[in-house]
Amino acid sequence: MLNQSEADERRYAEAMTDKLGQALEDIRGKISASYRDVIEAKKYMWENISQLDPAERAANKVDISLQIDSGEKAIDKERKLHKLYQSPYFGRVDFRENGLKEADAYYIGIHSFAGSDGHTNLIYDWRSPVASMFYDFGVGPAYFLAPLGRIEGELTVKRQYKIRDGRMEYMIESSINIDDDVLQKELSSTSDEKMKNIVATIQKEQNVIIRNETSDELIIQGVAGSGKTSVALHRIAFLLYRYKETLTSRNVLIISPNNVFSDYISSVLPELGEENMMEMRLEELAEAELKGIAGFQTFYEQVTVLMDQEDPGMVERIRFKATADFIRKLDEFIAYAEQQYFAPEDVQVDGLQISAAELRAIYDGTRRMPVQSRLERAANQAAANLRDEDGQRLSAPRIRKIKAAVKKMFRASTLLALYKDFYDWLGRPDLLRMAGPKKLEYSDVFPLVYLKMYWEGTAPFDFVKHLIVDEMQDYTPIQYAVLSKLFNCRKTILGDAGQSVNPYSSSSLTEIKKVFPNADTVELLKSYRSTYEITTFAQQLKDNSSVVPIERHGELPRMVACADGEEEMERIRSVLREFVHSESRSMGIVCKTKAQADEVYQSLRDAFDNLYLLDFESEEFREGIIVTSAHLAKGLEFDEVIVPFVNSEVYRNEMDRSLLYIACTRAMHKLTLTHSGERTTLLKEPGEL
Repeated sequence: MLNQSEADERRYAEAMTDKLGQALEDIRGKISASYRDVIEAKKYMWENISQLDPAERAANKVDISLQIDSGEKAIDKERKLHKLYQSPYFGRVDFRENGLKEADAYYIGIHSFAGSDGHTNLIYDWRSPVASMFYDFGVGPAYFLAPLGRIEGELTVKRQYKIRDGRMEYMIESSINIDDDVLQKELSSTSDEKMKNIVATIQKEQNVIIRNETSDELIIQGVAGSGKTSVALHRIAFLLYRYKETLTSRNVLIISPNNVFSDYISSVLPELGEENMMEMRLEELAEAELKGIAGFQTFYEQVTVLMDQEDPGMVERIRFKATADFIRKLDEFIAYAEQQYFAPEDVQVDGLQISAAELRAIYDGTRRMPVQSRLERAANQAAANLRDEDGQRLSAPRIRKIKAAVKKMFRASTLLALYKDFYDWLGRPDLLRMAGPKKLEYSDVFPLVYLKMYWEGTAPFDFVKHLIVDEMQDYTPIQYAVLSKLFNCRKTILGDAGQSVNPYSSSSLTEIKKVFPNADTVELLKSYRSTYEITTFAQQLKDNSSVVPIERHGELPRMVACADGEEEMERIRSVLREFVHSESRSMGIVCKTKAQADEVYQSLRDAFDNLYLLDFESEEFREGIIVTSAHLAKGLEFDEVIVPFVNSEVYRNEMDRSLLYIACTRAMHKLTLTHSGERTTLLKEPGEL
């Protein structure tokens, strides 16, 4: 067997690092040479431009373009080699194919690396077919799916390594799945400034999702800390590797909750050797669709209003528009408008006549088109059939008169008028309330976009071949219906029904499945982020008996009772001073509202240098002490978390329960909750659980 002992493995790791170092030197030499060649070619073309005929100029341009392309590929290879040089591989499996006497050893890393002959693989990419056995099997019978079919055999060796800067820190013989010791080491480490790749610790249930090639629509319900976002990003990296000829990162779009989250996840794909994908917030999409039609309240503004005041009417409006049945009602209204809203009449223009029957026939013959296009087509086609007194086609002024007359035959003159008619048709005009002059409530934004598709149509995003929707619980069925119409492509939808910041519009897996009935669904129930004690503590807020906390133990969460607000802030300062002198790298102070976050930030800013306020204007995630709201903290994680103001006045209802759950589950290693006044009844002391 190759490299039987740990000493052999250490020497092998050093030798592999040397080979990677040499390969790095070689590729950097090629990059320098390519750069010089491009400069020389451009210089030659510039100096001789007047003497070159068109064919020679074209040939020189093509040659320069090819040299630039070759240089860019070399730079990409250099990045991958540099990553391998730092840590060549993290795993090994020895596999003996059925019918063969000897097992072959496969070292697995973040990228592949071939020997000097360019053909013999020394390191296999974690996404390669043979590498799947590292994640799916322990020592014993195993198989992998190769291009030629299923290859069966036996794993005789499985090892895991931690190699840093060419030196092996440890090696573990692993007879089962990813070894608990390795997982514990990774989970116990302090958080990075941004989300990191998890290729060395991908679990079997996560690997199934990552390597899923068959689902056109995949819905991932994952509990807090289950790694669902990371798994979705690794799935994209796998698909980019698997379908590199037809899929690029420019064909992938993520619907992201905010700019900070986009920045937080921005390093994962580049670490895996892929370019970052495009990202868009759902509100940006709505802004583009409703430009010139109406402004609207943002989701954050909606949640803020709900937190600041009791408004039963608003709650009813949100709930009514947040079910799959609401889509059915909107479709029924569209069918009704199709039959009742166009009432053609005979048109008289300067002595010329168009019959109502002709207009009806043209309009009915264009059912697949949006209303405005159908009215335009009816007017244009009817006008084209007419001739003036001289036997000529009608003049532009006459055609404009016909168009104006035909458009008046549709009962609603604007999209907003049609939307208002919908609620009159329902017999519930009270369900439509504007947030301001020509400003919609957030719950009306996507119903209006949906109706706009019937009214004037929209251009689908044909260049997008894979759509990722994160924080799925915060989007309603009507929003998914809009996405379904705009993005006719594969989709990965992920989130956690227990982490909605607005429970009145939260979508469960069941509701989302009504929009995507053919979607495959999978649940991630194991929570990796927080210690056992923190996960168990948070469970009292969202009682989900199926959650499996990882057996990584730490301190019990601390509940700190204070005499008044001044003492509470002083106790928070004390916890922060402990953090500053600890090995922890990130601290989150997660408040219920933005106003509270502003207040805490102003109180602490002069005492701590590395203190940052994270709000909806923020563009990036920073390492240090972050003060933010639960809404913005979703998807983020911190070594330590402080949740202030957990009194009965601040946290009192079901919406508050969700926000408090989000705040507590951001903590990886330590959780402190503070309050002055009576503690919220939503929480018990850690020792009372």
